[in-house]
Amino acid sequence: MVVSPAALESIRTLCVGLALSGLLASAYELLTARRASFSLLERGGVSAAAALPMLAFSAPFIILRNTVRGRRIEGRPIPFVMLATMIACSWSLLSGSLALRLAGLIAGV
Repeated sequence: MVVSPAALESIRTLCVGLALSGLLASAYELLTARRASFSLLERGGVSAAAALPMLAFSAPFIILRNTVRGRRIEGRPIPFVMLATMIACSWSLLSGSLALRLAGLIAGV
């Protein structure tokens, strides 16, 4: 089986996006002793504006964490889990692409 360079680039971007989202969500939990969640936006004002960049990049991890917990605890149906996983992976591709481009700009590549 031959894997095209474009497919390898997409896999690398997906992995970077997922790793970055997990890193940011775990760092938030370490620093604040609270889990990162979308409820941070409900406060409004400056705190919501400050949480927005962190949530934008940690969203794939939060979506996947909530989906796995929902399947295990509430017994959510498999199609729902598949849809949530596709959304999280698409979001991860976007954030991974942005992170790689930013890293390339910083490194001067």
